[in-house]
Amino acid sequence: MGKEYERIEPRLQEFIANQKVFFVATAPLTGDGHVNLSPKGRQGTLRILDDRTVAYLDFGGSHAETIAHLRENGRVTLMWCAFEGPPNIVRVHGRGEPVFRDDPRFAELVTGFGEADGPALRAVIVVTAELVSDTCGFAVPFMDYRSERELHADYFGRKSDEEFREYTNKKPYNIASIDGLPAMELPLPPR
Repeated sequence: MGKEYERIEPRLQEFIANQKVFFVATAPLTGDGHVNLSPKGRQGTLRILDDRTVAYLDFGGSHAETIAHLRENGRVTLMWCAFEGPPNIVRVHGRGEPVFRDDPRFAELVTGFGEADGPALRAVIVVTAELVSDTCGFAVPFMDYRSERELHADYFGRKSDEEFREYTNKKPYNIASIDGLPAMELPLPPR
């Protein structure tokens, strides 16, 4: 049976910290807009700031759907599944905010991620929990973790910050979502 919590209790924090991947779901306000669901998982890129606040590093790519939806309405759900060990699914339903490179809070937030900070970082997403829940996860399959994929870090690690900013400027879904909502303000400020 599922349970609801007012905060991210220590047991749930431990579960979240032990998962290798999590999922981020957002949607525009319009009923015919596209729901977005993104996997996240680079090691060390998620932090629990307190019992109601989670933050993760948002690296650049070809889209900025999550950022566009958060800028429009702030609604977000984060989900972790146990692919190993006892079954469990944890969700944090809340309000999210992208903290961009030119925000005074950016540097302090990024410092807390240590070595997980890397090339192509464009924002830190901060999520404040409004509802925390867990469910059984009995139908989630067992899957074995092999290793981190290094492709993104390697690809963008070969680019200077200026080259990354040029890359971002050329991608139409960094400027706006697939539904036309404003996403990244370009050009990205330098780091």
